[in-house]
Amino acid sequence: MSGRKVFRISGADREDFLQNLVTNNVARLRDGLVWTALLTPQGKYLADFFLVPEGDAILLDVAEGLAKGLMQRLRMYKLRADVTIEETDKIVARGLGCAPDGAFPDPRDPSLGWRAYDGREGEAVDWEAIRVAAGVPESGVELIPNDTYPLEACFERLNGVDFKKGCYVGQEVTARMKHKAKLRKGLKRVHVTGEAPVGTEVLNGKGRVAGVLHSQNGALGLAYLRLDRVDDCMRAGDAAVRLREDR
Repeated sequence: MSGRKVFRISGADREDFLQNLVTNNVARLRDGLVWTALLTPQGKYLADFFLVPEGDAILLDVAEGLAKGLMQRLRMYKLRADVTIEETDKIVARGLGCAPDGAFPDPRDPSLGWRAYDGREGEAVDWEAIRVAAGVPESGVELIPNDTYPLEACFERLNGVDFKKGCYVGQEVTARMKHKAKLRKGLKRVHVTGEAPVGTEVLNGKGRVAGVLHSQNGALGLAYLRLDRVDDCMRAGDAAVRLREDR
């Protein structure tokens, strides 16, 4: 899979080091892949990535465009911890259905199949269509560094955050959004009739801004919406937008 970088994190402190930083529970590596994120202290998204069990080390699978900034942050936090971070030449392979031996189910949604890091060939699949149908945000499109809040981007539904694991960077804000406030806006799956560029404003039937249309694939799309302004007459440019009731 092009566009990904895989790093190896080793050393006696590797699990504690990551546990104190990321949104998910690193102990879940005993069961397979962990999808997680690093946040700012203000609780905003910086990067999302997969953690992968590999014997006495942990692999980190991240989008290429996020890799440099993420590594800078991790090395800044490392201080005197017994942790070594090094880039590998591993390639990410993906496929549909049940995970074969040596591969791991994608923890975000069953429709996303499996991921592998052992050099096997991946399957030629329209992953963008599957991602949009599953409502999975993409970095640089629905996930904007220093702007997006993870709970508004479906991290809870997609198994990307653990509310019982204890402290991590940005945990206080994330917990407050979970327990003390009803989310008034967030990423939603929509039906789209017509086409509109990514980033087109969504207007409701009263002409008020209801959100922004992001990824689209055929009649399905993802939109960041203000839930109190959603109605049945929304439009994004020349395209009609309707909230998917089954989701």
